[in-house]
Amino acid sequence: MARGEKVWSNGKIIPVEEAKISLFSHVIHYGTGAFEGIRAYKQTKGGGAIFRLKEHMERLEDSIKIMGFEMPYTTEQLVQGAIDACKANNFEECYVRPIAYIGDGPLGVFPGANPKVEVAILVWEWGSYLGDKGINEGAKLIISSLIRPHVNSVMTKGKISGQYVTGVIAKSEAIKMGFDEALMLDPEGFLTEGTGENLFMIKDGVIKTTELTSILNGITRNTVIQMINKMGYKLVETRFTRDEIWCCDEAFLTGTAAEITPISTIDGRKMGRGEAAGKPGPITQKIQQEYKRLIRGELAEQFPAAWLTKI
Repeated sequence: MARGEKVWSNGKIIPVEEAKISLFSHVIHYGTGAFEGIRAYKQTKGGGAIFRLKEHMERLEDSIKIMGFEMPYTTEQLVQGAIDACKANNFEECYVRPIAYIGDGPLGVFPGANPKVEVAILVWEWGSYLGDKGINEGAKLIISSLIRPHVNSVMTKGKISGQYVTGVIAKSEAIKMGFDEALMLDPEGFLTEGTGENLFMIKDGVIKTTELTSILNGITRNTVIQMINKMGYKLVETRFTRDEIWCCDEAFLTGTAAEITPISTIDGRKMGRGEAAGKPGPITQKIQQEYKRLIRGELAEQFPAAWLTKI
């Protein structure tokens, strides 16, 4: 994993070793930060492009708004900052991590009436989040004993730093038990998502994904939904139970980091039946293939040109 040697920090490109924060920063003590995960890809026709950059930066702004703070930069400035960070490190394909946070200031829970929001954009080279084996053969999942907090306990529409601790614990437990990822239930026992991915299941040709009541509005999820509609499959946004997904034909995860990752097993139960059980299914593979073409700029005539921002 090659890290970029330069970062965009509060409007300037600086060496990464100069990008430091105070130990008195509010975010360290109370998790008052928000972040995004974005990918840039080499394009089939040459050059690099960042996928759905504007939508990610708008969600970052929304996360800061949800916490009641003021973002000091416009969407356009944040978009340009990501481009500049990629250029400064000569990356055409990389992972882009914007992070906005409350820095040095009062150290009570209340960060002050008008806390200053600091913003940085980091870039690094990153392969498959759940590994090449997960992408090609399917990931092994377990349903966590920890639940996705209630919508009035955490703000589910924000990628807020402090809210990810539950996911950190759930994923750590899953890996220690030999699994690749954990799935979370909501307080009523319905499946929501992974610790960093949205969830889809397929049964009898119908694709289901969790409705947006208790999950993050994933940008890759939104992309895949639009792809599924263009491909002619039936899609339903609804809640579903663990025993329903145990008996499904196929299942997969979506996310900027995970991209489209098939699920081979959940709680030791293989997805699908017969000889195909536990292997990436045909519909999942077709969606994977189309997504790969899309992010490489090969489906430009079918999807908005603004989805790919040239570096």
